[in-house]
Amino acid sequence: MADDGATSHPYREEAHAIHARDVHFDFSSVPMHYIPGEVLATHVTNVMHLVLPEGERAMAACLGEALPYITDERLREEVTGFIGQESMHASSHEGARNHLQSIGLDVEAYVSKVAWLVDRVLGDHGLGGRAKEQWLRERLGLFAGMEHFTAVIGEWLLESQVLEELGMHPTMLDLVRWHGAEEVEHRSVVFDAYMHVDGGYARRFRTGLLASGLLLPLFIFSTAYLYRRDPSPAKGRYWLRQFASATVRGVIPSFTTFFTEMPRYLSRGFHPSQLGSMDSALRYLAHSPAARG
Repeated sequence: MADDGATSHPYREEAHAIHARDVHFDFSSVPMHYIPGEVLATHVTNVMHLVLPEGERAMAACLGEALPYITDERLREEVTGFIGQESMHASSHEGARNHLQSIGLDVEAYVSKVAWLVDRVLGDHGLGGRAKEQWLRERLGLFAGMEHFTAVIGEWLLESQVLEELGMHPTMLDLVRWHGAEEVEHRSVVFDAYMHVDGGYARRFRTGLLASGLLLPLFIFSTAYLYRRDPSPAKGRYWLRQFASATVRGVIPSFTTFFTEMPRYLSRGFHPSQLGSMDSALRYLAHSPAARG
């Protein structure tokens, strides 16, 4: 199914194996604002709990559909491990979301809308034949572009010390760093699956731009929604002012990432192995309380 001119990342027997980890998070002591004094930054993090479970299930389903087209056995192993990790990410963030719902952050209606949107935009659409194959290629391109941004943010979560310095609740800090570390660990898998199944640069260019164009507004709208739904009377009146302050102080990644990362991703010679530090990711995963416990 791959285009004649497609290139793919070579897999070696000694390459690191991707696998799902059995993690456990106890959210029972997590407060509404688990980054002390940072209401907006807390809700930026909450976007992960609100949006990611549905998106990651759709991504896992897409990679599952791609498996019959992947003839490289090593890559098939990596894709299978990736699917397991994405499923664990979805269930873990869903657990955090359910806890926040139970203490007063009512997001059920929005989650239903996100699920509907993800299915409409990224579902299989019940297609068959050539149309099914073309739509699979397109979705792989979209997800490869999205995974670029999750790997970049994952690298930020591993390297930044500001959340720990602010006293972020340790369970939530471990959740986002564990997730960030696995995003760095499997940063190449979807890109390599796309290159194996399709490999066309024009599609990669188009879907990369579209991924950025989809993620940024969803990120902003979801943050604004969470801030409005926050029942705390002490949350403040102006979420945009808090957003700007948190960005300047480095408490959250800059939204400009969705623009500044595009030239790197769209470079013909780009490969996700150029992102992040695998050593840092694996070091964190070896010591994560949830992964060890």
